[in-house]
Amino acid sequence: MTQDNQRGFGLNRRDALVGLAAVTGVVATGAGGLAVASDWLGPPRLTAARFTDRFEQLYGRHDGFRRNHAKGVAATGTFTSTGAATEVSRASVFRSGTVPVIARFSLSGTLPDQNDQPATVRGLGVLFQTSDGQQWRTAMVNIPVFPDSTPRGFYDRMLASKPDPKTGKPDPAAMSAFLAAHPETAAAMKVIKAAPPSAGFADSTFWGLNAFLATAENGHTTPIRWSLIPAQQATTSAQGDDFLFDALIEQVQRGPVSWRLVLTLGQPGDPTRDATLGWPADRRTVEAGVLTIDRLATEAPGNARDINFDPLVLPDGLAASDDPLPRARSAVYAQSFNRRAREPKSPSEVDVEEVIHDEH
Repeated sequence: MTQDNQRGFGLNRRDALVGLAAVTGVVATGAGGLAVASDWLGPPRLTAARFTDRFEQLYGRHDGFRRNHAKGVAATGTFTSTGAATEVSRASVFRSGTVPVIARFSLSGTLPDQNDQPATVRGLGVLFQTSDGQQWRTAMVNIPVFPDSTPRGFYDRMLASKPDPKTGKPDPAAMSAFLAAHPETAAAMKVIKAAPPSAGFADSTFWGLNAFLATAENGHTTPIRWSLIPAQQATTSAQGDDFLFDALIEQVQRGPVSWRLVLTLGQPGDPTRDATLGWPADRRTVEAGVLTIDRLATEAPGNARDINFDPLVLPDGLAASDDPLPRARSAVYAQSFNRRAREPKSPSEVDVEEVIHDEH
């Protein structure tokens, strides 16, 4: 891979390039993607297909891989609920007990063989499978706010971020003009830059970014956001092109890695339709449970490779808010999935040679 090809294709805090909305690939089954895959995402004539086309036109097409967050590794584990979140949501995943999860760790960007860089945005997609047959799918990243408030803003930032073939970097004038027209993005980028990345995947905090609505058994609805808080430090001596993934593999070899799932409860007046804006730090939180990953695997048929982490696949008790981004993500994810499902598959860059950890 040339140096030019290594640069400009992954979202990082310094450049805030494209890639957050399509955090992981997606499924053509499930509630969200198919329902909105043909919808307009915004004027003029911005569709999910056109959005996905732009990823391919600007950043290349790589058959069989997600159009964004192409580099990744599959994982499985469990979620053990504390039962505390039943106060705000009747979703069965929050009842006391343990359910299986399928997950995927990834890096923002369209190159499935890109070199790992500390500043590249890291993703974690999780599918919670409950005993009553419902699913909850969520795609999170390790930055505290999203750079754009609307699908159109994200699309326009993609254009402004188009790499110059000679430098591999965006045109500074184009990005400056975009930021002048989008002060919300300029403000969000300052927040992102103020939150430096951790050493690796294992000690990253992952944010859901968007607001959702939680409804309790008594019918009361509360706006919420969620995050995963790491229970361990990242420790590794890994080096090389895949050092972030190799470090995670080494850590899981030594034992499971865990995150606390924390729900943040919104109050009247807190923004629910603008992911560039965080909520006040004094908002009440609920410890919903612990996500534990005890196994990693090379992406292959039947594991996380083929899962669409559609943000609109939600269990009863959770629902979308008025934020326009999850609906756009759902539609673009479906486009990405449907395209890559029909394409030949190439080997994953991240190769896990054996089951990493199994306590059973």
